[in-house]
Amino acid sequence: MIRIGYACLALAVPDTGFKSCIMKNATDEKLRELIEHNLKSLENLVDYNIRNNVMLFRISSDIVPFGSSPVNKLEWWNIFEEDFNRIKCKIQKSGMRISMHPGQYTVLNSPYDGIVDRAVEDLVYHSRFMNCLGANTENKIILHLGGVYGEPAKAKERFAENYRKLPDDIKGKLVLENDDRSYTICDILETATGLDIPVVYDNLHNRVKGCRSNEDLQWISECRGTWRKKDGRQKIHYSQQNPDKQQGAHTNTIGIDEFMEFHRSLGNIELDIMLEVKDKNISAVKCINSISDSGSKGFLQRDWARYKYLIMEKSQEEYKAAGKLFGENEFPAIEFYRLAEKSFGIETQKGEAVNAAEHVWGYFKNIATESEKKKFFRVLENYTKDRGSLSSVKKTLYNLAYKYDSNYLLESYYFID
Repeated sequence: MIRIGYACLALAVPDTGFKSCIMKNATDEKLRELIEHNLKSLENLVDYNIRNNVMLFRISSDIVPFGSSPVNKLEWWNIFEEDFNRIKCKIQKSGMRISMHPGQYTVLNSPYDGIVDRAVEDLVYHSRFMNCLGANTENKIILHLGGVYGEPAKAKERFAENYRKLPDDIKGKLVLENDDRSYTICDILETATGLDIPVVYDNLHNRVKGCRSNEDLQWISECRGTWRKKDGRQKIHYSQQNPDKQQGAHTNTIGIDEFMEFHRSLGNIELDIMLEVKDKNISAVKCINSISDSGSKGFLQRDWARYKYLIMEKSQEEYKAAGKLFGENEFPAIEFYRLAEKSFGIETQKGEAVNAAEHVWGYFKNIATESEKKKFFRVLENYTKDRGSLSSVKKTLYNLAYKYDSNYLLESYYFID
């Protein structure tokens, strides 16, 4: 059994954005307001994941602004205990596995004591946050080994020394991941094995900075030995190389054929796969639906509803072909996602874009005010006569969807830039 997840943020999911502030504005009152908002957004993300069968989720580190800084003096874990408990119940009832991934400045092997101290403080914050959500040792904090500092052997020794000083609560959650700049999967396995730390294998990082072999199955197999029963299922990171960007850059979406080839190569092993991709939940749902059986046809039809106007904007022909799939095929997941990916590569034509916009407008034509009607047709005419942009048309429609609380449209991929 394979479980698939995504990281931190979701696209086309209303009320899931996170807010922050600059340090000089980080008053107690402001921080309370931001944390309350962000926890509500997190709860909405958890609800979305449950509705869409996403049982693997990396939580953003930014929900508590300045969470590991003395700037934030709030005992947020006590103040928002009720909110945390409510979210915790949803996570635990669903069986969702959560994780967090501190940023690039959380460096445990730095030669500078101040940097190490701040790294430890950040790990304390992440562990406390996860504890508020009832996380056990199967829910992980992902960390990179750190910098090389011109002496990789000594840098690895410093990591081991500082790791051993960590509280057991943190050590029980930590996992190490290979990166694409400093340490290969061989380096990580050597260090992690000596410290009894589970290893998360990242396939794209290994492509950029490899060791001995690029064979994913080999490294997945070797890393599996570092995962103990208390750590839960083995977890890996999966992404695809963007052909138009530098080595290591993630694609905008997961190409379904490439992913399915990778999935087939895994055989029957149990594995959790965290996707690292620009469109986040969109690719996660795509991959989940594609490896599911026909019992999940309802999930696929729900996803078709999200894609339909974006595909219509690109090509009426592809839109009709997509709709036809559901009448002819019992569970046309892979065929549907292939068609969607194909349509996204088509250059937008004005006639097709206007047709899609008019279909979306149909949701409001009987409820919009006269001024809203005039505005929509004005921006649409400006677009058709090259006096305005398609983004202005879609922004107008999005504002209407938000005003009239049309979740069907707000969850549509039509409004994604």
